[in-house]
Order: sequence, then structure tokens, then C-alpha cells
Amino acid sequence: MPEEVVAALAPKDGGIYVDGTFGAGGHARLLLDKARTTVCAIDRDPLAIAEGMALQSVYGDRLVLIEGRFSDMIDLLASAGIASVDGILLDIGVSSMQLDDGARGFSFTRDGPLDMRMSASGMSAADVVNTLEEDQLKRLLRVLGEEKRAHAVVRAIASARAKAPITRTAVLAEIVEKAVGRRPGERISPATRTFQALRIYVNGELGELVAGLAAAEHLLRPGGRLAVLTFHSLEDRIVKRFLKERSGATPSPSRHSPPVERRPPTFIDLLPGGATATAAEIAANPRARSARLRAAERTGAPALPPDLSGFGDVVQLAAGGGC
Repeated sequence: MPEEVVAALAPKDGGIYVDGTFGAGGHARLLLDKARTTVCAIDRDPLAIAEGMALQSVYGDRLVLIEGRFSDMIDLLASAGIASVDGILLDIGVSSMQLDDGARGFSFTRDGPLDMRMSASGMSAADVVNTLEEDQLKRLLRVLGEEKRAHAVVRAIASARAKAPITRTAVLAEIVEKAVGRRPGERISPATRTFQALRIYVNGELGELVAGLAAAEHLLRPGGRLAVLTFHSLEDRIVKRFLKERSGATPSPSRHSPPVERRPPTFIDLLPGGATATAAEIAANPRARSARLRAAERTGAPALPPDLSGFGDVVQLAAGGGC
């Protein structure tokens, strides 16, 4: 949804924008071409930053490449002498560049090492699959993968790893498919939910998202824009709730309830309900079928502390390693 993202951010000459998930640089390039902007491109993947050097040679100092997590964007930008910005984009999840490289271990359609780490450090997906207790692994798949047959999947994994460690994506995909089964004509692979859960957990993606939204609220100037692209319900639920609370769109309390202090909204929701990809874009890029864009404009009200209540197990698992 590149055009919708650019329209939501409304880049202007002299503006400073953050692409918190740089990837292959597609969105950053659009923001740089749309107006005479400066884009601070953040990515935790050192390969993305290295490959972005070619783009930097085109745009010069208008493109600032920063290796790191977007949850740390306040400190990362402060190191570059930037205290506030005009727009922030977060394109959540794995990038096409990572997904298409079998050696990174994100895809169940391309055999490779069972890794899934966006950065070069920390626990890999193989570590999780081979070392977590069965109850912990089952909870992870149910919560982060929304896998209804988590019990069957974990039993199959436990049986397989007892014979030999599971170290390849193709091996794990086969184990899951046999455990879950595939109905005739089913479009989505049975391994999708398991791979999603492992990737989210290994990279602490939901914790990153919660922290990134809070950081964006602090960094955006009044009138600045926030755009967030999500690709599954767990991500979208967090963004939806954040914007609902920050825009003041909460239900009125009962007249019998004690009065509640209403704080001024910090955002104006620009896309109530969010926007989805067009049929034409989905035909050209099937991955866009699950994309949802939400966008908001910052008001002048002071930023609020992050609110993690109401997410239950999702929050406990959000940061990774939280089983």
C-alpha cells in the first residue's frame, strides 16, 4: 500500500521523517521523492543497512541510515541530533527481503536453517523449538500464532526432537503439516501460524510495537503523522487500541460510575477502521491481502505513559523469551 502510506504521512519540503522498518528501502524512497524531505531509516537488520548504502549514494545526507530497533528511536535520533519529527512509518513484521532469503529461516516454502532472527544475535527459532518445555511451546503457539491445534503440533515437535534436533525450516514445516493436516484446496499452509508465532517470539515483535508506538508519540511534533502497516490481527489489535485510547474514542462511562478524568487526546485518528489493499494490489502482490494501514495526526497534548493492560498473555509474550 505504498501510495496510501505516502498520502497518510503527507510529506512536505523540509520535513523530517522516520522509516522505522527500512527493509529494502521502498517506503523511504517514496518519501524522499515526494518532497524535499530528510528520512531517518532505522532497521535492526545489519544486512538491510548495508544494502541501503546504495540508496544513500543517490540521496546523500537526506537519507540517514541507523542500525537499531525502532523501539529505541528516541535515543537513536538523539544521537543524530534530532529531537522531534514530522512523520513516522512502522511497517510491522518480516520484510520481503528477509522472507525471500531462505538462508534467513523465515519461510516454510524455502528450506534453510531454522533461524528467523532479524538481527544477528539472540535466541534462534531452532533454540525455541528444541529447548522450550512442551507447555511453554504450546502456549506460545496458541497466543502468538493463534494456532487452534497447538497441542497436536507440539506433540509432533516433541516426538521429532526426541530423535534429533529440528534445525531446518523444511523439516519443521513438514512436521506441522502432518500434525495439522491440509484440507483440499486450502490456500494457507498449515505451517503458517507456527512460523508466525516463532518469528514474533524470537524477535519480540509485539513488545517492539508497543514501545515503538509510545516512542512515536513522544517524537512527533504537533501536526506530525503516524502511519502503521500491520499484517495480522495481533499487531492490528495493539495499534487499534493505542489509537482508540489516544484519540479519546473511549465509550462514555455509566452515569452510575464514578467520574473519570478525561485527558486531552494525543492523536486524531485519520483512518477510523483502517485501510486495506485494493484488489489490483493484491493481484500484483498477494502478501498485501492481509495488510491494514492505520494513521493518525499528533495533537499538542502531552504524551501519555504506555498502557499494556488488557492484552493478557500477548503482553507477557510480547518481548520474547517471556514463556
